[in-house]
Amino acid sequence: MSSPSSGADAAPYYVVPTCHERVGVIHRDADILLVNKPAFLLSVPGRAPENKDCAITRLQQQFDDIRLVHRLDLDTSGIMVFALSHQGQSKLSRLFQLRTVKKRYQAVLHGLVEQDRGSIDLPLIADWPNRPLQKVCHETGKNALTHYEVLARDEKRNRTRVALSPVTGRSHQLRIHCRELGHPIIGCDMYSPPEVEALSPRLLLHAEWLGFNHPITGLWSEFASPCPF
Repeated sequence: MSSPSSGADAAPYYVVPTCHERVGVIHRDADILLVNKPAFLLSVPGRAPENKDCAITRLQQQFDDIRLVHRLDLDTSGIMVFALSHQGQSKLSRLFQLRTVKKRYQAVLHGLVEQDRGSIDLPLIADWPNRPLQKVCHETGKNALTHYEVLARDEKRNRTRVALSPVTGRSHQLRIHCRELGHPIIGCDMYSPPEVEALSPRLLLHAEWLGFNHPITGLWSEFASPCPF
């Protein structure tokens, strides 16, 4: 659904559907907050006035000093981590930059993935004429690496459930890497054929696990969000 913005030649913007699911708190201490973001909820406010509802706006009603650390796509559900102190934000952001935060997603792909595990190493860059789409580009793309492991194959429904562990965090990395593997994520409205998108009312991609050294204590910490599909 779109609505025209001001100006005769202005491009229309997308109005996000209303999300009635709540943001569930997984863990809270003095410095960090981990929550479960539902699908179809923005991580941060969108540009359009109608797109102000988002995870951080909702959480600001409970936590005055909440600070953004990373984001999930609108269509992706699962675990997000926020900071509740300046020091927590600074150190958590550094952990993400150094790629010491371990992440695991669960996805359902179209077709039967042949290998039990493997890696997809393809550089990505913005597809400027078709923003917000991204594309593989071996000349100017930024390195992007994803490890995958098959969890189950459903021959009757012609689909495969996989665990995806991205080493890098490029925009739309998992969607594109799965497509390039030959098995697009079911329900993806950007990189899957229409007949694959139509197999699910939502993107079957969920951020199910995060592991990192606590930014203040330094202790290794793991957090999980059960997959809803």
